[in-house]
Amino acid sequence: MSKVPPGFRVLPRTGCNRNVAYRLFIIVFTFFCYTCYHLSRKPISVVKSVFHRNCSHFLFPSNENISNYKTWCDWAPFDQNNYEELLGSLDYAFLFSNAICMFISGHIAERMNLRYFLALGMLGTGAATAMFGLGYFLNIHSLAFYVIVQIVAGALQSTGWPSVVACMGNWYGKGKRGLIMGLWNSHTSVGNILGSVIPGIFVDHSWGWSFVVPGIIIAVFGVLTFFFLVPKPEDVGCSLPDHQGTSVVANVEVDVEVEATPTSSKYDDPDRDDQPLLKKKEDKAITILDAMRIPGVVEFALCLFFAKLVSYTFLFWLPKYISAKTSYSAQTSADLSALFDVGGIVGGILAGVISDFTGARASTCMVMLFLAAPMMYVYDLFGSLDYTRNICLLMVVGALVNGPYALITTAVSADLGTHRSLQGNAKAVATVTAFIDGTGSIGAALGPLLTGLISPTGWNNVFYMLIAADLAALLLLIRLVTKEIMAHVASRRARRRDHIQ
Repeated sequence: MSKVPPGFRVLPRTGCNRNVAYRLFIIVFTFFCYTCYHLSRKPISVVKSVFHRNCSHFLFPSNENISNYKTWCDWAPFDQNNYEELLGSLDYAFLFSNAICMFISGHIAERMNLRYFLALGMLGTGAATAMFGLGYFLNIHSLAFYVIVQIVAGALQSTGWPSVVACMGNWYGKGKRGLIMGLWNSHTSVGNILGSVIPGIFVDHSWGWSFVVPGIIIAVFGVLTFFFLVPKPEDVGCSLPDHQGTSVVANVEVDVEVEATPTSSKYDDPDRDDQPLLKKKEDKAITILDAMRIPGVVEFALCLFFAKLVSYTFLFWLPKYISAKTSYSAQTSADLSALFDVGGIVGGILAGVISDFTGARASTCMVMLFLAAPMMYVYDLFGSLDYTRNICLLMVVGALVNGPYALITTAVSADLGTHRSLQGNAKAVATVTAFIDGTGSIGAALGPLLTGLISPTGWNNVFYMLIAADLAALLLLIRLVTKEIMAHVASRRARRRDHIQ
């Protein structure tokens, strides 16, 4: 069977630079693919506000039992007093399933055609997302049904990140950092925005469509993926990226003499640079233990655990929080929550640009985390006072919360995956990225669960929990920031000595 997707056979083969055109197509196409994944995981946060709400705001129907006056407009089984815990269990079921299956999906993606794997994952995700919405049309009120659907959806959602990262790695290779990574990584925030706006159109009237429509969208892109995605450049005769000092075109390698320049970063451990983890020059997949031995990996992984805990709590609970703290409708709350991700786009790009300019990834993360803590407190105090203040504070909080999260999952992971102790192993990036992002996903599962347990005691307590998690992420970077500062001071002293001499 031909490796060229059916859709690519009808595209023009001349008249443009194939390498440039196809690489541009891949980065745009994978951007929209992962946008669809986040579009399909966001509706649950929008619909929470109608699962349980203040029914006194609505006209009580004459055919309802007066004993159900306070809960007649709620959706059972979320009409009980413990509804926050039940809603939190939906988030935990999805996110924990996603975190565990992330490692499994990465293992499968390396051994299966990425076009088939990603297409099947998107079609399955679309079906699972729509299935949750069918609970509305079929009048299903079983908690077990919604939990099981969330577990299945979380497992299928795990197919996305390993696939798009592997595809990008095949086409772009090492060293692609900075602004382009910040822009590409904005697919998360764009998906969250669309996942707030599109479901918000239906949530007040027929919340089932809030899931069915995103499910259809990602399924359509799954079909497009089958017809158009090219996982490897050699499949269409394009040049391969330079991974190890060789220029490779199609399946023919041409040796090139290059100066051996080890990859380095401010948080390299000089005591271990001369002790390579891999003794052989050929690419060989490293183990999780090898990844953990790379200086900085454990700190950044644990930092992402807490940073993603904060980010995903906002992702799954922000519309419900806005609805509870204000008199806004469910649709208005959903639309307003999208501004958090607008700020996230700016924060992710800003973090990438600043860290590229300074060369200090850990310090950039620490500064943004340091500023995020008081801004979350300010938002909880003053965000609900008026609409304009809510908008401004949401965007600032979104930038500061999502900036470090975006930087760690892209540029930092790539830096650590090309550490000099790996001797240029191209297969190490996937393992390092999987370990860091997998650890962060566990935190992402824990945050919404804790929110469901804590929110009955008051939303201010939820924000105290988020601030504590943010500060924990900050503290985990102290050693790396100290090394960056010491490296910067040593560099300035060396330049001063050279100037004097």
